[in-house]
Amino acid sequence: MKILSPTAHGILDYLTVAFFALAPTMFGFTGTYATVCYVLAAGYLLITLLTAFPMGVLKMIPFLVHGRLELVSGLVFLVSPWLFGFADDNLTARNLFMASGVVFLLVWFITDWHAETRSVATDTPRV
Repeated sequence: MKILSPTAHGILDYLTVAFFALAPTMFGFTGTYATVCYVLAAGYLLITLLTAFPMGVLKMIPFLVHGRLELVSGLVFLVSPWLFGFADDNLTARNLFMASGVVFLLVWFITDWHAETRSVATDTPRV
């Protein structure tokens, strides 16, 4: 069921940026874990600002491409503790990345990725 509009999705995107920016403080991450969180926050902010949806600013990346990036991100988040070898080193980081992956995938499943295209197609007058 696609219950999340592009606008609501955009709000969640900006909340995700804030979450990753604050995660090092909230979870006591330092070093590499903190850096990864800050890089994720910056990268996610950039992608969101560049997406062609109501919450985007420059609207260069199609909303569907944004969705595909999120799908891949969710899957990478799920396996990253094992892929990057920190599954046993830092349980908090492992759990954070796995939970983030689950949330990304759930949001991907409930987002109406075609809403923008449908509204443009139905708003265009026929000649």
